[in-house]
Parts: sequence; C-alpha cells; structure tokens
Amino acid sequence: MSNIRTAPRIGMGCWAIGGMFWKGDLPVGYSGTNDKDSIAAVHAAWAAGVRVFDTSAVYGAGHSETLLGEALNGREDAIIVSKFGHSFDAKTKQMTGSKFDAEYIRNSVAQSRKRLKRDQIDVMLLHLNALPIDDAMSAFDTLEELRADGQIKAFGWSTDFPENVSAMAGREGFAAVQHVMNLFFDAPSLSTAAEEHDLVQLIRSPLAMGILTGNYSDGQKVPDKDVRRIQDGDGDFFNGSSASETYVKQLEAVRDLITVGGRSLTQGALCWLLAKSPNTLPIPGAKNAAQAEENAGALVYGPLPADIMAEIEGVLKRPPEGAPRER
Repeated sequence: MSNIRTAPRIGMGCWAIGGMFWKGDLPVGYSGTNDKDSIAAVHAAWAAGVRVFDTSAVYGAGHSETLLGEALNGREDAIIVSKFGHSFDAKTKQMTGSKFDAEYIRNSVAQSRKRLKRDQIDVMLLHLNALPIDDAMSAFDTLEELRADGQIKAFGWSTDFPENVSAMAGREGFAAVQHVMNLFFDAPSLSTAAEEHDLVQLIRSPLAMGILTGNYSDGQKVPDKDVRRIQDGDGDFFNGSSASETYVKQLEAVRDLITVGGRSLTQGALCWLLAKSPNTLPIPGAKNAAQAEENAGALVYGPLPADIMAEIEGVLKRPPEGAPRER
C-alpha cells in the first residue's frame, strides 16, 4: 500500500495546473497553463518516479483536482494530498471566503473525492494558514471522524506557524505539515517543530515560485494575470512583475555549489531540501512535461553532500527568521 512516509521524496505541486482563479480582481492562479500540457506534466512526473501529488479543492476552483483525477485514474499507488478551507464558485472561478465548519468540511472532502476519482484521499490538509488554534480544533475533530469513516487516510495542516503544528501533532492521524522552505528561507522554527513530532514536511515554494530555476535572473517578467504579481515585496519572491533582486543575487552566489555533480539549478535547489532532513518532501510545481522531468531528476542525484551544504551556509546571507507569518 502506498505511504507518504516511504514514497520517493520529490512530489509534484498541482497549483499551477489548475489555471486561473480569482479573489475579487486579484489573480490567485498561475498563468500560461493548458489542460493538455498539464496532463502531460502529471504523466511525465509519474514516469520519472514521482508518486506524491499535492493539490487543493480551491486550485483552479476545482479544476486542478479534476485534471489530476483524470491523469492518475487507475494508478492506485499515487499518493494524493489535497486541502480544504477556501470556498469558491466553480462557475465564476471566484474564491468566496474561508470555511471550516463540519458540514462544509464533509461536503468539501466528498467533492474532492469525486473530482479525484478516489474512494479515499491519502492526506487531507487544512488550508487556512493562520486559523486560530481554538477554531481549528473543531476542524480537526471532523477530520478524525472522516479518517474513522475511511474517507481519508491521514491529515495535517498547511501552515507556517510552529505553534499550530505543536497544538495538533498529538492527534492520531496527524501525519504531515505543509510549509514554505527553500534556499532563501530555511524555516528553522517550523522545521524544528515538525522534527520534534516526526512529521512529513511537504515543502511548498521549494523553488521560490520559480526564482531558483534561474529563469528570472535575466529580468524576465511574469504576466499580468499571475499570482506572482500580487506579492507584497516584504521578503517575498517577486516585486510586481520582476524577481526580487536580492534573491537573484543570492542564487548567483551559490550557483556553482548547488549545480555540483551535474545538477541543474532546479535540481540543486531541490537536493538542498532533501539534505535538510529525511522528512522533507519538496513539491515543486510543473506546467509541462519538461519541467516535471527536470524536477523529478533530483531523485536521481539525491541530497547535496554535507560539505557542500556547509559551504552554502557560509555564502548565503539570510535575514533573521523573524516572527511567524503567512508565507
């Protein structure tokens, strides 16, 4: 039986393949996707050894789950991680607010199972990053019931707050936390909390929304209708349409180190994450087969060597971690 703890340690993030969706006038999806390429990306990732696929009900207002269900239909060894908490209108592709009451959760999981063509979802995550712990308690009570019913195998939280992890990690069935981590931000407090409870760390933004691929080092712009255009510039990866100059310079400083042994920049950045802990499982996104294959190539190389990891730490100039916040 497939198990997220023993799965190959590179997954595929499926936010981008859902295409565009909106929060009012703001784009919250990735531009430049089409269904043919998206399905090809899933197939390519699978062929290259990827078995963990991360999505959410809200990505593309349900469209990511629908595509993933089509692409993985019949592949019972696929491990699917999905999320709930952001309600939406599938027709207008508009987000309609945060919800976490029991009726909503049960309906959301049922609809996710239907779109994904699954009787059981492997891991279901709460997708409300900063939900107060007292409010989250009842949501996790419902997840425990759904696990007992056999509708989900395990659950967790997509959050960047260590206290959220510590508050829920003792629950039977709490198996994973999803959080931001990459060369530019190594999430020491969150990682420590996850390690203390032996949780799988599903790493989102492992490539800093594309900066660590090197594609934006030459000043390439992101399109107007793209979630990266709404970054606030306060320690985030993009400022408007351009990659943060600070991060581009940091990438250049470690380029030779992370490409050791023939790795591409993308693969080196993912291999850095693999070296951080045996519990890290990066979930880089891919819009097409070529990107999916390159991401999965990190599996062939494995973690960066310890001496390279140490040298990287001597070169990078990270700011203080600061207080926990949504990332």
